[in-house]
Amino acid sequence: MTELQDEPRLKGAQRPRTAARVAAVQALFQIDQNGDRPENVIEQFLVHRFGTTLDGASYEDGCIPEADTQLFSHIVRLVTSIRTQVTQEVEKTLPETWPIARLDPVLRALLLAAAAEATEGDAPAPVLINEYMDVAHAFFSGDEPRLVNGVLDTLFKRLAAERNHDTEQTQQPD
Repeated sequence: MTELQDEPRLKGAQRPRTAARVAAVQALFQIDQNGDRPENVIEQFLVHRFGTTLDGASYEDGCIPEADTQLFSHIVRLVTSIRTQVTQEVEKTLPETWPIARLDPVLRALLLAAAAEATEGDAPAPVLINEYMDVAHAFFSGDEPRLVNGVLDTLFKRLAAERNHDTEQTQQPD
């Protein structure tokens, strides 16, 4: 794996939902690394990190302009509330020789956020894969975005198959 970029760089940086996902990955990383409470981290981001400033602060300055703060808060709360489930979903998708604990912490946070949104099933798979590919490119310049693409593609296909199977089971007469 390659080195993490010093600062996130967003392709299409002014997309509020993408910016929210970048921030959610940063917040999940902070929660994991520092053991901070999710609600405290959410509040910290809402008060100190989000929004545009008069002096034009950017990602490099620790500011996350134009982010969808509701989506950000939702993703962080969702991941922390179903962390065991989404961790298992990601682990099922990774090769056995590459356990989730071996992943870079930012990459792990990204995959957990994507898996949490995938389990909800609210957004179409291609949209979420594209969004999280952009998030991966914001943090990584090496092969990690390809890994994200492969893991998410496999994860979404498996979840869709499970949903279809569950639907078929509930529609069969007794």
